[in-house]
Amino acid sequence: MLCPEGSSLELNSSSVMDPEVLEVERTSKRQTRYGAAILKDPSDPYYALLKEFSDVVSDDPPSVLPPDRGVRHEIDLVPGTKYCTTRQWPLPKEQVDVIDAFFAAKHAAGMVRESKSPHSSPTFCVRKPNGKWRMVHAFNKLNAATIPASTPIPRKDV
Repeated sequence: MLCPEGSSLELNSSSVMDPEVLEVERTSKRQTRYGAAILKDPSDPYYALLKEFSDVVSDDPPSVLPPDRGVRHEIDLVPGTKYCTTRQWPLPKEQVDVIDAFFAAKHAAGMVRESKSPHSSPTFCVRKPNGKWRMVHAFNKLNAATIPASTPIPRKDV
């Protein structure tokens, strides 16, 4: 951000707290537009579009897997990599309950099964701004041992 000389918007170590620099008001408006909040706000520009296509937009994730289309995916590991295993670290009971409930529901719907993979990564939860939990997986070790895909992602504008 360039500021004219003598401007009150000088960037320094305390700038991270300056609302003028951070444009806090604009950021908070942008954050509240996404998700289910759009369906509750008729003044939102996307409200009419989501209502028009409400048969394909859902508040809840699907309860069953889509049909198998025969596509199989493999992750290429750096040569010499054995297994990427990280033990699960202890979690607070509240997080354990959230994780157990999530996987019990997905298992009952046939969306997940007991893992047969030699790789393992810890799972934990972080609190979302709305107070609910977001499940997170620490794939640091697996990511470090993965060979990046060399196939470029096609550009939409070409």
